Amino acid sequence: MRTQVAIIGGGPSGLLLAQLLHRKGIDTVLIERKTREYVLSRIRAGVLETGFIELMRLAGVAERLDRECLIHDGTLFALDEEIFHVSFTQTTGRPVVIYGQTELTRDLYDAREAAGAKIFYQVEDAEIHDADTQKPYLTFTAGGEATRIDCDFIAGCDGFHGISRKTIPLDVRQEYEKVYPFGWLGVLSETPPIDEELIYSCSQRGFALCSMRNRQLSRHYIQCPLSDHPEDWSDAAFWDELKRRIPQQYADRLVTGPSIEKSIAPLRSFVTEPMRWGSLFLCGDAAHIVPPTGAKGLNTAASDVHYLYHALCEHYLEKSSRGIEEYSARALARIWKAERFSWWMTMLLHRFPEQTEFDLRMQRAEIAFLRENESARRVFAENYVGLPY
Repeated sequence: MRTQVAIIGGGPSGLLLAQLLHRKGIDTVLIERKTREYVLSRIRAGVLETGFIELMRLAGVAERLDRECLIHDGTLFALDEEIFHVSFTQTTGRPVVIYGQTELTRDLYDAREAAGAKIFYQVEDAEIHDADTQKPYLTFTAGGEATRIDCDFIAGCDGFHGISRKTIPLDVRQEYEKVYPFGWLGVLSETPPIDEELIYSCSQRGFALCSMRNRQLSRHYIQCPLSDHPEDWSDAAFWDELKRRIPQQYADRLVTGPSIEKSIAPLRSFVTEPMRWGSLFLCGDAAHIVPPTGAKGLNTAASDVHYLYHALCEHYLEKSSRGIEEYSARALARIWKAERFSWWMTMLLHRFPEQTEFDLRMQRAEIAFLRENESARRVFAENYVGLPY
């Protein structure tokens, strides 16, 4: 089998890249090690930057998103009982959008299947061959049958644990990482959001976040030790602790209910360089991870898709190799800025085991500066709604 671009990974970044290329007449084959149902069962982020929305529209898959999404003009910060609002639209002229990653991925799967484009599910033993040449290929087993795909390029959209990054030799790639000494315990519940905006809360007991997926589906998080397990937390214990970490006026109106999903996510910052090796391109979590504090994980994947999509279009439609040659540098320039923002928000809002009283005072002063200074709020808003591509 032959295609122009082989895409590894059936998550949103691989699907979005495939759909964008399909609309330009560029042939792709996508492989995914799980089933469609498994991918759609994963609960992930839902805050989308303006640039992501525009990519979805360019891909022709934004109709349901535009109809059902929640538009957020800003966000709320809480420091103990103090609350203040940061407006996105007043400072940048742009909002963010809430639309669950599961629904976004479903839209992309439906579009690919409607187009009759090829997807291999439940792929096993996938290997990348000759990625440093102009004739790369993939081998794998699907449905008990060994398959080979020859291609011009390979897009590695297969996440942090996938094969793509590991294909780049250790003497070529450089990895940068910071692991944070806590995780996020997240609970999904069929309850109305506590407020129309997200609430980021910094309290003496630790960080909390109140967010939502839609008007009847809420997602809440609390900072917890890495040694904790989801089964250590009953629903009642979670709700009680959340109430202790948010201002009383919000605790009083919090609607609780049984959890329909509960998990603990570790927090890390991670970047690998370069994001291209020969004919292999890394995209999304295969190349970088951000802590979820700044809502950048899915959005950084989208920026990679933007640069790679345009690079491949230049190659096939304009016969120019410039975009391909510059892909890694362009993508990384924006990635490091998103990494900085996510690191800053994580340091700003969480309690750390070794924090001194001086550290805590600095944290409070930083939050006070954000509350009181218009320029600081503008910088925050510009980063949150998404830096330009």
